[in-house]
Amino acid sequence: MKELIVISGKGGTGKTSLLGAFASLAKDKVLCDADVDAADLYLILEPDIRERQDFQEGHRAVINLDKCTECGLCRELCRFDAISPEYKVDPIDCEGCGVCVYFCPEDAIDFPIKTCGELFVSETRAGPMVHARLGIAEDNSGKLVTLTRKKAKELSEKRGLNLILTDGPPGLACPVIASIAGASAVLIVTEPTLSGQHDMDRVVELANHFGIPASICINKHDLNLDMTVAIEQYARDRGLPVMGRIPFDPSFTKAMVQKQTIIEYDGKSQAAQAVVEIWEKLAARFDLDTGQAM
Repeated sequence: MKELIVISGKGGTGKTSLLGAFASLAKDKVLCDADVDAADLYLILEPDIRERQDFQEGHRAVINLDKCTECGLCRELCRFDAISPEYKVDPIDCEGCGVCVYFCPEDAIDFPIKTCGELFVSETRAGPMVHARLGIAEDNSGKLVTLTRKKAKELSEKRGLNLILTDGPPGLACPVIASIAGASAVLIVTEPTLSGQHDMDRVVELANHFGIPASICINKHDLNLDMTVAIEQYARDRGLPVMGRIPFDPSFTKAMVQKQTIIEYDGKSQAAQAVVEIWEKLAARFDLDTGQAM
């Protein structure tokens, strides 16, 4: 089984649009949206949800006012000021550390596990997809990413599919680490700006740390040709293959509005052809399955 993760050092580089296009090109695959904080691959592929699973992780304190004597110890010990003068716990401020529960002399504080989000298994026109949604202001996104990827692998094994295409989170934090650990390869989507190059450099270091083969794709390359050349020189200096350039094309936005991939919307456009060439290079380099799935 091979798993290709599409990531970027920052948001807005076009990785989801590119992953969606790959979904139109690859066959015999499972799609996985590991950007659980702000999943949006479903906007393009319109999944038909077949399974739902609550994601439960961590705890949150709840004071039983019938048993509470208002001694004030919990308020004194809470480092997060999550307990009001009326002895109600603010669910946003509570970090679930459990100090108040442990030290309450009346055992008046319950500590139930909390539901942080949902995991979905869906069918799309491009194939099966696993995706998730983390609740507002909830933490543990890295654990939900891990659970999402695990479910995608189980689904691929169950259906005998040997490829997983994963849309990773942007940035460099815990969710990104959880999304690439153990992957077969990563494709880093960048843009020709100083911030794009800076954040790409950081995510390259992350991939190197985990020993994951990385390659680079430059989106909207013609908006700043000097920066594009600089990024390609950086890649050569680091021994990183550049899979290709994608020109700026309003068709990407028009395709999203129509809930389509660029391949579906205008497969003959320059941008679509550039994506096809990138996919063919990726497939050849990492021995991925090729061919039109649509």
